[in-house]
Amino acid sequence: MAKDFSTREENYSKWYNDIVLRAGLAENSAVRGCMVIKPYGYAIWEKMQAALDKMFKDTGHVNAYFPLFIPKSFFSKEADHVEGFAKECAVVTHYRLKNAPDGSGVVVDEDAKLEEELVIRPTSETIIWDTYRQWVQSYRDLPILVNQWANVVRWEMRTRMFLRTAEFLWQEGHTAHATEQEALEETYKMLDVYADFAENFMAIPVLKGVKSENERFAGALETFCIEALMQDGKALQAGTSHFLGQNFAKAFDVKFASKEGTLEYVWATSWGVSTRLVGALIMAHSDDHGLVLPPKLAPIQTVIVPIYKNNDQYDLVCQKAREIKEMIEKRGVLVKLDDRDTHKPGWKFNEYEFKGVPLRIVIGPRDVEKGTVEIARRDTLEKQIVPIENLAQTVEQLLGDIQQNLFRRASEFRKNNTQTADTWAEFKDILDDKGGFIMAHWDGTAETEQKIKEETKATIRCIPLDDNKEEGRCVYSGNPSVRRVVFARAY
Repeated sequence: MAKDFSTREENYSKWYNDIVLRAGLAENSAVRGCMVIKPYGYAIWEKMQAALDKMFKDTGHVNAYFPLFIPKSFFSKEADHVEGFAKECAVVTHYRLKNAPDGSGVVVDEDAKLEEELVIRPTSETIIWDTYRQWVQSYRDLPILVNQWANVVRWEMRTRMFLRTAEFLWQEGHTAHATEQEALEETYKMLDVYADFAENFMAIPVLKGVKSENERFAGALETFCIEALMQDGKALQAGTSHFLGQNFAKAFDVKFASKEGTLEYVWATSWGVSTRLVGALIMAHSDDHGLVLPPKLAPIQTVIVPIYKNNDQYDLVCQKAREIKEMIEKRGVLVKLDDRDTHKPGWKFNEYEFKGVPLRIVIGPRDVEKGTVEIARRDTLEKQIVPIENLAQTVEQLLGDIQQNLFRRASEFRKNNTQTADTWAEFKDILDDKGGFIMAHWDGTAETEQKIKEETKATIRCIPLDDNKEEGRCVYSGNPSVRRVVFARAY
């Protein structure tokens, strides 16, 4: 580990940034607040995208694409929506540049002013629901189950790569239904899809719940979410599913003829996750040696590093390494053989350890003679000697063990960092000590929620969906409360 690489305890923020940069995931761009996602970081996003896309299609959804530019007038049609996004919108006012008269460069051509200004997509509800008006006439046209993979722009002032950038990648589902019940079922279904993905692919345990009114998506009747806990004790919202009711259908006049012959407004949902999930992976699993990736999302699941002293040994070892690679790949494992002679084995060990490759196989001339290899796990840094004869089976088993161990480790961390607070003093002490999830009573008022946020920077992450109601007194106001909610400081 390089001396300039921070540990989590020394400087968690710098540790995170160092991993993003040194593992080759992303870097800052020339545009303030935007990032360049490098090939290795994008490969992780592609793995996420592929897994989620299959889950969406398995639940009956199809992909489409809608314009990046949205007429500004669309945002004024849904009052809560425009209020929620107005401060983050980037607006296009002109469609052409021209050379400056003094030759100093280019300037906006004032003769090329747009008749109507265009907002660069911060989210697509408005443009999509204007489109759905053309698609829906009868109950036979419903449901519409559409997802979009796209980029969005939200003009953030304080940014951090993957977690909060002015432009980011995401998917956004937008569905239309004939009944309220269908729309609600869709909302819950997609929340479950996100939770399944987080736990079984990302190896991160999540809490499922509903947002308070203050934290609700602009224009939604209810926002459901999954919340994850990072190693610094802060929460991260890892996915949201919104029940939009008929708000957007009414705003864009999307009606359908029901079976009974009446004209009804459509019911709506939207749901999405973004590249901030890459940030979640980093902060949930990585350590002071660098990135740690769950095998299901690792672009390279196993790397083979040959050791040799001369050309004859190189040929011998690499020939056997190629055979091993082919043997393991037949099990569906993503394998890289790093047979470059421009880098020493020790450099390669450090490189792949820092990049979080789940398994490393080392083979030298003596290993070829003995019919064995050394295999190292990234999650525990443990090494063992394994017969080549059983290597493919061993690799497959170890990858499964690593996936389970990362989830188990993250679950144990969350358990140890979820505490109950019954008094305001306890609440503040927990936050100032190590943070984490705090289960505390809340009186249900927006005023109390806002005061807690102002005084501690802690927010209600979710109101859990379980039915464990428990009467008590609000941790802040002392007023009656029907159940505990989840508080935390968050990204």
